[in-house]
Parts: sequence; C-alpha cells; structure tokens
Amino acid sequence: MSRSVPRASAAGDPSPLIFLVAGEPSGDLLGARLMAALKDLTGGRVRFAGIGGDEMARAGLESLFPMAELSIMGFFEILPRLPRLVARIRQTAAEARRLQPAAVVTIDSPGFSFRVAKRLKGLGIPLIHYVAPSVWAYAPGRAKRVARFLDHVLALLPFEPPYFEAVGLACTYVGHPVIEHRPGEADGPSFRERHGIPADAPVVAVLPGSRHSETRRLLPVFEDALGRLVAAHPGLRAVAPTVSTVAAEVRAAADRWPLPTTVVTGRPEKYAAFAASSVALAASGTVSVELAVCGVPHVVAYRVNAPTAFVARRIRRIDYASLVNLVMGRGIVPELLQERCTGVRLAEAVGELLRDPAAADRQRRDLKEALGRLGLGTTAPSRRAAQVVLDVIAGAAARPAGVTEAGDG
Repeated sequence: MSRSVPRASAAGDPSPLIFLVAGEPSGDLLGARLMAALKDLTGGRVRFAGIGGDEMARAGLESLFPMAELSIMGFFEILPRLPRLVARIRQTAAEARRLQPAAVVTIDSPGFSFRVAKRLKGLGIPLIHYVAPSVWAYAPGRAKRVARFLDHVLALLPFEPPYFEAVGLACTYVGHPVIEHRPGEADGPSFRERHGIPADAPVVAVLPGSRHSETRRLLPVFEDALGRLVAAHPGLRAVAPTVSTVAAEVRAAADRWPLPTTVVTGRPEKYAAFAASSVALAASGTVSVELAVCGVPHVVAYRVNAPTAFVARRIRRIDYASLVNLVMGRGIVPELLQERCTGVRLAEAVGELLRDPAAADRQRRDLKEALGRLGLGTTAPSRRAAQVVLDVIAGAAARPAGVTEAGDG
C-alpha cells in the first residue's frame, strides 16, 4: 500500500502535531515523560493532541475524552462496555484523520490502540506503538498481524525487537521509562512527619491497582491480609498511594482497615510514600518496577474473573507476571495470583519481609540487578523513545509520495 507524506511534515511545520493515545495510568505516565522528552529535543516546538490522563494533562495535553473510560482489564469485564468503547475508537480515529498529525503514537492498551491504528492505516500518518505487545508471552503470531498496520514499535525490554523485526516491522528497544525516577528526590521522613506516622513504625504500602476491576477484586483480599499483619506486627501503619480513577473506592476501603492508613494521590506523594515504606503489597503491573526503583521489597498479587483466568492460562507462554521477575528469569518478587491470592498467603509473604531483614535486603539486591537489565544507568528511555518518534516523522517527511513501506501489508 502506498503512503503519502503527512501534511504537517510535508509543510515543514516547525511545530509538528503528534497525536497521542494512552488508555490507563501507566500509559499516561509513559506519555507524559515522552511529551517532556519531545519538548526538550525540539526546543518546545511540538504540539500534542489525543487522549491521556492527569500526567499528560499536566504536560499540556487536552484529552479528547476522559482516559478513565478505557481503563478496563479482562475480556469479560469489557463486554458490558463494548458499545461505548467502539464509539470511542471511532471518535479517536476520526479526530486523528481530521487533524492529520505528523505521527500517531499509541501507548500500550493494545485492545483500544490497535483498533484505532487499523482505522488510520494507509492515510499517510506514521503509526508508532509504544510498549511492544507481549507476543513472546501469549501469541508469537500476533507480531505478524500488527506488522500489517503499524510502522514502528518502541520496546521496553531488550529481548523484544527480534520478534517484530522477523516479520518486517521496525522495532527499537528504548528501555523502561519508570527507571527515570530519582528516588533521592522523595523524602520519606518528611512524609512520615507530615502524616503523623512515627519514625520507627513499620509501614506497608498498599497498591490495589488503578482499574475498577482490579480494586473490586483486590481490596477485600488486601483488607484480610492487613488484619492478619497488624495482629503480628503491632504498630504497623499503611499508606495507600492511588490514582484519581479509583481514589474514592480506595479511601472508602481504607476507612474499614484495622490499622491507621494514609491515602494519597499524585506522583510526588506516591514516591514520598514509597520512600517512607518498609514493604509493599501491590497489584501486578508497572508499579512493581516503580517499587524496585525506590528499593521497596514487595509482594505482587492479582485476580481476574474465572473465565478470563481460564483463557489466560491456556495461552500464556511465560512463568511470571511481574516484569522484574521476567527480566531476571526467576521469582525474586513473590507472586500470588488467582486462587493463591488470599489474605492468609499475602500476609505470610509480606510478613516474611517485615520479620526477616536479610530476606528484604536480598530482594533489594535482586531488584537493583533487574533495573540494570531494564536500562538503568543508560540514556533516559523517554529520550530514546522521543528521538525515534522524531526520526520516524523526519523519514516520512523525506519520503516521496507513493513509496511503499515495510509493514503496510
């Protein structure tokens, strides 16, 4: 299929418009950091449109509609909201067609992102996806399918590019942007003093997820685990950094917890809470890498409904859910998933980290090694990603109309 040159690039616009699509809080953070890097590399001569959350809004994006509408996990959870999601897919693609941006960058959330990208294929707009789909985990054949409509993939893990390059889709390893956080900027003692937490009290950070489907399943189990932990660890306190999409649910649950709990929102408070924490209990996801960066020993938990779990178990090709465990190839962080995700087991796993300083230190050492494998100590991943986006835009601008690209299928 032939491609024409995007209008913004063809006109030599010094402020190219980049259309961004993020569907959940982790993607929102990636998007905000990408926006900051793009501004830095272009001297501020860049414009943004699309969909994002609070972080991208602070970076200057006016979201087409609330990103929270897209934060759904699991096939059976999505079904009741499918008509609304389809309408949002159409709306997003229509807005991108109307704006004719220099590039569209979709960020994770492949269920939504790829449907938008398919509608934009062949319009002369470079289509870049940030966070390579986990074809190595579930469906290797998926790489060939996404190569039919994407132009470039930005991978967070070093072993991912060959899966896509093998089917003719350009893929660049950029590293995981979460490692860009500087733990030294967060002040744990000040956080404790500000929220009335004794300096010597053990503190558990409680992170039940950023989607309603996650908090609904994990909050009751976490409450059970906390009750068991406080019985064995007198003086235990909890902090619950959360996001706006589920803050009301988390606060309501925390009011019932059997120990003093501080609920906070916003990235600065989240990292300050991590700095004040002894251990953490977290839903599986990007937060595990954030905790690793902050050196917080933690336990990962997750539950989905039974039909979704049944399907996932039959197509999954990996042994771990946590990214730090995946890059290490072993279980450095305990994972308690599905039927193993019980209050008793979670309390035992977190309790071991509280009781045994050697176990906590061992996990910290392993987490540090995992971060090195994710790119810590090299060029900032967001900057690498931003440079690839700009290179793709420049390549599209320089390409004569009618040239066929690999991946157009």
